[in-house]
Amino acid sequence: MKPNLTFKHCPQCGHPKTPEDKIPFECEVCEYTYYFNPTIAAAGLILNTKGQMLFIERAKEPAKGKLAVVGGFIDNGEIAEDALEREIREEVGLTVSNIQYLACFPNQYNYKNITYPVLDFFYTATCEDTRIKPDQTEVAGYHWLDPWLVSESDLAFPSMQKALARWKTTNK
Repeated sequence: MKPNLTFKHCPQCGHPKTPEDKIPFECEVCEYTYYFNPTIAAAGLILNTKGQMLFIERAKEPAKGKLAVVGGFIDNGEIAEDALEREIREEVGLTVSNIQYLACFPNQYNYKNITYPVLDFFYTATCEDTRIKPDQTEVAGYHWLDPWLVSESDLAFPSMQKALARWKTTNK
């Protein structure tokens, strides 16, 4: 279900919402307007000194058990690069360097029967210390793999598939 369809009443005045699928939400009584803009996330294609890339196995839905790159949602007031470093520390306990913007792609994130629009920002980064300390609530497993041998279709989300394809194209 789209987020805008979860509104049954105007969040400002409580007037019942008309059942149309319209963005932005506009209350016909108080004229309150709510834009359903995408949330944003940052993710990293992390390389070690051997040229291997870090892939995690997702520990929870959506896409539980699928391969993914490390990342997560950007908090209010946080810049994407800081969010990326925070997510990497939280999920796998690594410190990275040489963070470089790669690309951004739209995505959809289905959580508790609501499909949220997301804009995923992808970065490359390197790390020398590859001792992983996974957060087991987020990470079911991890692998340092040759990125050239990983099929994009093995990744959890279409945006990650596109990011890996972009990385391969720019690193021929």
